[in-house]
Amino acid sequence: MNTIKKRIGIVGARGHTGAELIRLIAAHPVLELVFVSSRELDGQRVADHIDGYQGELRYASLDPAGVAAQGADVVILALPNGKAAPYVEALDAAKPDTLILDLSADYRFDERWYYGLPELTRNKWRGEKRISNPGCYATAVQLSIAPLKDLLAAPPVCFGVSGYSGAGTTPSDKNDPEKLRDNLMPYSLTGHMHEKEASRHLGLPVEFMPHVAPHFRGLTVTTNLYLARPMKREDILARFHHAYDGEKLVKVLDEAPWVSLIADKHHTELGGFAMSVDGKRVVVVATLDNLLKGAATQAIQNINRAIGVDEYTAIPLEK
Repeated sequence: MNTIKKRIGIVGARGHTGAELIRLIAAHPVLELVFVSSRELDGQRVADHIDGYQGELRYASLDPAGVAAQGADVVILALPNGKAAPYVEALDAAKPDTLILDLSADYRFDERWYYGLPELTRNKWRGEKRISNPGCYATAVQLSIAPLKDLLAAPPVCFGVSGYSGAGTTPSDKNDPEKLRDNLMPYSLTGHMHEKEASRHLGLPVEFMPHVAPHFRGLTVTTNLYLARPMKREDILARFHHAYDGEKLVKVLDEAPWVSLIADKHHTELGGFAMSVDGKRVVVVATLDNLLKGAATQAIQNINRAIGVDEYTAIPLEK
């Protein structure tokens, strides 16, 4: 393993994903956390906020020039959509060989950036230092559809339900436990960013309807797939096993997975594979932890590959 330490910083570290990133980096043999930028937590010790982090590092409020001045080897941008560009420009000017990983949607449609969904795009990486991390729902949607892409007779229809951590830390109806109690909250029922993202990267139209539920973390996507010719369930299963049995962070199950069993896990589970009587329709269910495989874990996968260490370094794997 490459043992030269890589200095890494996080911009926008106050959120749920930032906390998960800090924990993963703390356990990483090669990455050394040198700054965490957060306006709200400026001056406070990281260790006072993050279980599993030890050390005297404090949050700092850094503008784009301040981030660039840190001279880090790797910078993770964990900012709301539309906020990344000034940081990218500052890093481009100060140290163009900085590895930048963006967690927002800002560069998922930019041909100059590598779109890092390793299980589907691993072979497309050409050494880019600019990596766009996929959305949580978009990850589950694409993994559910990709093995059957060439067999579809119509656009896949995906029904998504996420825990409210997916709505971030800025207060809104979608992360208010009182409003979510005994409730299922539909939103962005057409044209959701992850619908556009999955359609773009699969190369086919995808229809996606998201909802927020009262649980904190984990998401479920149930995808209805119309097939161009009748298929047997065992043939569908064989395609998914062929696609993912070599993957350490995707598990193909027989039964439909439960979201309650995916919280705090680093992999995606795919299952169900319920067939219609005529064999021309199959329903696939995917679950993943939106903060981990949907964000922080996938970021570490991408960074590991880009810095030349094993893809799964510091990622806890299920036995």
